[in-house]
Amino acid sequence: MPQIDTSAKPWAYGGIVGAHDHHLHGDHDWNLGPRVERTVWVAVVAWGVATLLGLLLLWPGDDRPIAYDSGDRVQAQVVGVTVQPCAGTEASDLVDCRSLSLLITSGPTSGQTVTLELAVTAGEGRVPTTGDELVLARDVADDGTELYSFLDYQRSGALAVLVVLFCLAVLVFGRWKGLGALAGLAVSVIVLVAFVLPALLEGSNPVLVAIVGASIIAYASLYLAHGFNAATNVALLSTLMSLALTGLLAWVFIEMATLTGLSDENALFLDALGVRLDMRGLLLAGIVIGSLGVLDDVTVTQVSAVGALRATVPDATTTELYRRAIVVGRDHVSSTVNTLFLAYAGAALPLLLLFSQTGRSVGEAATGEDVAIEIVRTLVGSIGLIASVPISTWLAASLVSRAGDGGAASDAAT
Repeated sequence: MPQIDTSAKPWAYGGIVGAHDHHLHGDHDWNLGPRVERTVWVAVVAWGVATLLGLLLLWPGDDRPIAYDSGDRVQAQVVGVTVQPCAGTEASDLVDCRSLSLLITSGPTSGQTVTLELAVTAGEGRVPTTGDELVLARDVADDGTELYSFLDYQRSGALAVLVVLFCLAVLVFGRWKGLGALAGLAVSVIVLVAFVLPALLEGSNPVLVAIVGASIIAYASLYLAHGFNAATNVALLSTLMSLALTGLLAWVFIEMATLTGLSDENALFLDALGVRLDMRGLLLAGIVIGSLGVLDDVTVTQVSAVGALRATVPDATTTELYRRAIVVGRDHVSSTVNTLFLAYAGAALPLLLLFSQTGRSVGEAATGEDVAIEIVRTLVGSIGLIASVPISTWLAASLVSRAGDGGAASDAAT
């Protein structure tokens, strides 16, 4: 049995494989041999055809009514702020309001100055100050009076700067592959906005919508970032298998934990507006789509690790490749699992503070649906992530080891 000598070529393990390499060696592609590569392509194409059929069947119509109209949205700039008794009260009532003098900067009333009152609260959150850009809702009463209400801060400028900085960072570091990654990200946004959200609002099955949407995103993100080659095919199949397992686990534990999906105030608001959704299915769909980004990161890393090992020791067996590459997966998982937990904990931080303030015990807080949803989301996603390591590693190792002497992976491209 051939042995892998790590001391002879330490760079192969400490540099290419030991690091979290996210490059699939697509510059020279794997040569899996005609039969194996044909089998992989058949599997990829078959799932792709099923995904396209699902997309056609679930595609939302164009006549979906708007259940809630917040009125015209206009932009305004704060030109003055004073704190004074609220309208209809006296100073002795001790009911203060923040009176904003606003210059309307868009819409049919652009150039006009209006006054808007906001209640003074005990919190220490951000309050409007002179120079702030705001978004207002504009309504016209039956008698022609224009009514304005505060909706949000205008932050499109800051977000645009951040998006540009992000794109520049990706392009400078990733170059052409970074451009492909940005294209994949754009496809993800389009799929969510043009298909997933409208299909869910139309009442389509949330689980099927999530599977179809996640599959499209997986195809686009992997092929645009890493090219059309055998290594990408293996990473894609590993991602889809891991995603299916994650969805199955999510369904099982949503049932076992008796989660309703109705604890989210946004879900309740949609229900109040008459949008009839399967809230439990919506919860499951969120877990599936949320897990995708982490799964494809891990599968790409493991397939890349197997490719680098195969290039170094062409006659290594499946077991040897798996045993060596799985070490990379353990390192990756140990850091990524904590990343998942902190991401969900950070999102739920206000909720955790609320439970802490009300004096509820850890057990009571954890078993309440608000926190239980986050626990299920975090742990199911983590289990799916862990499972993706052996799935992708074994699939890649078994395929490249079947290629024979003429099917060794090419040298790793830097």
